[in-house]
Amino acid sequence: MNFKLLSLRLFRRRNFTILISALLFIIASAIAHANPYLPKAGERPVNIRIATCAVSGGFVHLYTALDYGLFDKYGIKMEHIYIRGSGASLAALAADEIQFLYCAADATMPGLATGIDAKLVAAPLVKLPYVLVARKDVHRLEDLKGKALGVTRPGDLSARLSRAVLKKFNLTNDVMIRPIGGSQNERFQAMAADIVQGIVVPPPFEVRAKNEGYNVIYRLIDLDLPFIYSSVHANGRTLRERPEVVQRVVAAFADAIHFVEKNPEKAKASISKALRIKDEEALNSSYNVYAKEIVDRRMIVPRVAVAEAVELARAGGTQVRRKPEDIYDNSFVNNLDKSGFLKELWGNELK
Repeated sequence: MNFKLLSLRLFRRRNFTILISALLFIIASAIAHANPYLPKAGERPVNIRIATCAVSGGFVHLYTALDYGLFDKYGIKMEHIYIRGSGASLAALAADEIQFLYCAADATMPGLATGIDAKLVAAPLVKLPYVLVARKDVHRLEDLKGKALGVTRPGDLSARLSRAVLKKFNLTNDVMIRPIGGSQNERFQAMAADIVQGIVVPPPFEVRAKNEGYNVIYRLIDLDLPFIYSSVHANGRTLRERPEVVQRVVAAFADAIHFVEKNPEKAKASISKALRIKDEEALNSSYNVYAKEIVDRRMIVPRVAVAEAVELARAGGTQVRRKPEDIYDNSFVNNLDKSGFLKELWGNELK
């Protein structure tokens, strides 16, 4: 027997086995770490419409995802439209004129509780970003006694937040709540004209107020109230008929949170474009609050905040027809965790 030839064959066979094992390991690792929410090769994009109910720096993750093609990455051809106000936005969502809505959940939950066929499926921002700004002669909350806070209309988000601040400091009977209507800018003009002496606004509006000599007298994040701000809503039809689309949209928002945090200049460019502002201080204010201070990387809709919002709506006279657990669905954000997607996205940074 030719022992040299036999040894060479055994050596080659052993090397071949090692090579195959290594290739299988690499393939298995790639599959394990592959993004499970990406479209398959040759798959046609899905046309989807999403609306925002306001123009706000709090929608930075949506604006940035649209500007930098993150929805396209997930096989979604996303059309963004603006519908003023939560009521009209929810009506369009229920009618399937839009399939998704990005809006402050605290503004939409009373409508969802009445039976509108839609659910919250992700909550990227979960704390109060608002600040109370006031006229130049108002330096403390106590200085508002005998004066008025301007809100859009009774019972809306601006009114509820204003009342929460007054209740916190026992000023409910000392400060008037005056409906102004219109946009944040119109309420700001009412304050400038001394029709009201203070308003609650989100960043970066407080930068404009400071630049014009007005005072920031309270940050509502210090109220420590359960609150859900910018949230992804999906309508019932899409949830029932195309849950895989909902899952991809939720994954794209999770990707956007990571992208915004890692690319601050691009995110600020998207805020600048959407809000039509160039002021660097205003852009930094928006970015710091919405990309860092109040963001939740896991996007879980807080059950307690939903339950409290529904009870508050009931106490305010809303005809509540749905239980709190019927107006949100955390299964899509939970899937991101279970699949390893979030861990792959964030690594050891995920908290």
